[in-house]
Amino acid sequence: MISYMPYPGPLGTMLLAATHEGLCGVYFAQHKYFDGPQDWRMDERHPLLRQTASELDGYFSGDRHAFDVPLDLKGTPFQVAVWTALRRLSFGVTSSYREIAAVTGRPAAVRAAGTAIGRNPVSIIVPCHRVLGSSGALSGYAGGLDRKRFLLAHEAAARGSISGAQ
Repeated sequence: MISYMPYPGPLGTMLLAATHEGLCGVYFAQHKYFDGPQDWRMDERHPLLRQTASELDGYFSGDRHAFDVPLDLKGTPFQVAVWTALRRLSFGVTSSYREIAAVTGRPAAVRAAGTAIGRNPVSIIVPCHRVLGSSGALSGYAGGLDRKRFLLAHEAAARGSISGAQ
């Protein structure tokens, strides 16, 4: 059973989804590859959804740079390997599709890595927004490029305030 709740954030209302095992979805309105909460149950008291909302509040306020909520990611072994590689990207640090493919042990699978990144069901928590084209250009984001720009700028600003405080 998947439970869900809306999360009103600075990028519009997002939909958070979880099983009893972990968070399985963070979706924006008009999210590519998401058809909505079919057969899901609305539950704003679900402990993992509440934890996710709290951690997202901390992220957007600039106080949180990593997430602790357990995940329940379903995908092919390659997709899960890509999503695992994304979770290793530090706050405010970007990578390329080629680098992510290489980390999975399949350096020639750049397009497949890009497809897996695009199918990431847990936006922000699994930071697919930190992946850029090999030239450093913004490319692809299931939540839209404006949101990707916002997230990258948010992390750059928060990272700058951390290093400036030291």
